[in-house]
Amino acid sequence: MSQEPSHVVAVIGGAVAGAEVAGTLARAGVEVAVFEQNPRPYGKIEDGLPRWHVALRQKEYATIGENLSLPEVHFVPKTTVGRDVPFRALTGEWGFSAVVLACGAWRDRPLPVDGADAYVDRGLVYQNPFIIWFNHANEKGYAGQVFEPMDGVLVVGGGLASIDVVKVLMLETTRKRLAERGTLVPMLQLEVKGIPKLLEAHGLRFEDLGLEGCTIFYRRRAEDMPLVEIPEGATPERAEKTLGARRKLLEKAMEKYRFKLEPLCAPDDLLVENGRLVGLRFRRTRAEGGKVVPTDETFERRGPYVISSIGSIPAPLEGIPMKGELFAFVDWELGRLADQPNVFSAGNVATGKGNIIASRKHAAFVAKAMLEGDLREKPPIASDALTKLRARVRERQAAVGYPGDYAAWIAKVTPPDLE
Repeated sequence: MSQEPSHVVAVIGGAVAGAEVAGTLARAGVEVAVFEQNPRPYGKIEDGLPRWHVALRQKEYATIGENLSLPEVHFVPKTTVGRDVPFRALTGEWGFSAVVLACGAWRDRPLPVDGADAYVDRGLVYQNPFIIWFNHANEKGYAGQVFEPMDGVLVVGGGLASIDVVKVLMLETTRKRLAERGTLVPMLQLEVKGIPKLLEAHGLRFEDLGLEGCTIFYRRRAEDMPLVEIPEGATPERAEKTLGARRKLLEKAMEKYRFKLEPLCAPDDLLVENGRLVGLRFRRTRAEGGKVVPTDETFERRGPYVISSIGSIPAPLEGIPMKGELFAFVDWELGRLADQPNVFSAGNVATGKGNIIASRKHAAFVAKAMLEGDLREKPPIASDALTKLRARVRERQAAVGYPGDYAAWIAKVTPPDLE
């Protein structure tokens, strides 16, 4: 690398948003160090996107790899900021020109019922560990949590993530019942064809399996489920068409995977027996001007367990102030902090939107704003300080065994059954 004074930016998180920030800055001549907590930098593409998205996963892996392989990018894997490297060290003593939070949202939003978390793993399951299990359970050496998909599970939430959860339940319980009949069906085949069509090919109906099916409990109307975004500035007619598209997508998914939906209800209390959560009491809601209004009507539902799928929030990071469940940004557009003017944020950690396109778009916007603003106005790092900074980055890479070659590292740490 050149010893001429230049800017160096630290990016925390190497998945969609972090890699996009790194690539955009690097192509503009800015040096970037990407600190990634896992051996592989794929984040929720690997751990949150269900494994039936084979083509999409490979496409995103390639895009992330293209950005992180640039000569100006220093990849630092197996490094959790806050544990292995203090956040305040990156923003201060290391000497980076700026720090970008692209660490996503990995912590499940708590189920909003008093005392619910006392029953985690005793009838209450959260979405993130459940999908991580589904994605990795077939790998050799998997040592994480193990879950058993069961019939009649209650899923609290709404949106694409909740549909992913209930699809896992329906696909796996269907496969189990078919296996009991001596018919082994690959998960990918069942996901592509859908449950009714595959059963029909074997001379069966869903009712023949003796499954009740799993249910999503959603606090809003079915058409409010954000399966398709309403465009900014949409006319009332366009907005109504989007609501119609949402309904059709939801109905198609319910038909294809045989799950059910209970709209306009919110969890109100726990049903506990022998120290285990066995169901929930729900309160009926109604929609008023875009708001959810609770009513006096309640009802109970029981099941083998409850999966909470009501969204993800950032994990607390020492050195970053919190406001409730979120980081206390004073500028949400760029993810700025009041007392640390060299910090920016990109992707889900700032937007709260977990989809790929939104994360990449926001990351590109933040990187461009940095290039046109702070990095243009700030003096570059002097050569002596630059040498010390690069040495610290290399020292951390050496500590985790990273050889300095991104492709070689990924080949080394990718499990054989994931290649």
